Amino acid sequence: MQRLLPDPGPTTVSEQLSGLDLVDFAYAERPYLVVNFAVTVDGRAAIEGRSGPIGSRTDMEMLQMLRTRVDAVMIGAGTMRAERYGRMVSDPERRAMREQAGLAHDALAVLVSGRLDLPWDAPLFTEGGPEVLVFTTADAEPPETETPVKVIRHDAEGVDLVALLKELRLEHDVRALLCEGGPGLHSELQSLELVDELFVTVAAKLAGGPEPRMIEGELPRRSEWELAWLLEDQGELFARYRRAG
Repeated sequence: MQRLLPDPGPTTVSEQLSGLDLVDFAYAERPYLVVNFAVTVDGRAAIEGRSGPIGSRTDMEMLQMLRTRVDAVMIGAGTMRAERYGRMVSDPERRAMREQAGLAHDALAVLVSGRLDLPWDAPLFTEGGPEVLVFTTADAEPPETETPVKVIRHDAEGVDLVALLKELRLEHDVRALLCEGGPGLHSELQSLELVDELFVTVAAKLAGGPEPRMIEGELPRRSEWELAWLLEDQGELFARYRRAG
């Protein structure tokens, strides 16, 4: 892997992320929020409904390392149904890295599901890991699962993401939060100007077709971003952006 900007030279995923102290940037009433996405050169965020076919092993390493730098990982229901997540940090060595960085042993899993329509047989729910938080507007109860699930209900108009972030910060001590999508959830977070950083992998692939992009629909305002660093590995680009100002 090569660092193109700043200070061009050889680097590794671990070198780039090991000193990333995102928790230090927490706000008083919400976590510092970073978003990670992999897209094709033509901007597609999924191939045949999944993001997995877009990125490489290096992209997966970047994602797994990002999970060692935050208190919690948040995903939308559509992404959970498509990707069928397991434990957020499955590697014991990476869980040890979290502890060395002063974080909890596991990253808290946070799901946003308006209808509570989740794949309850996915490994995240069946492997008996740490508690999962589910924010929903549904009145239904989740089924019994090996993994404990706490349901937090919002009114029928939709999950209030501002209130969600406030609750994560004040009730669960989440200082840094990683959102892994999907595009609908990301779009709403961007519309509310809640995203602080973007980690974007641009894969050397073209997908075409009607697959979703990183943002769905129009945003109410154009936002400006500053490039913090740019890496390259076998034609794949890894960019880190911070919200300007």
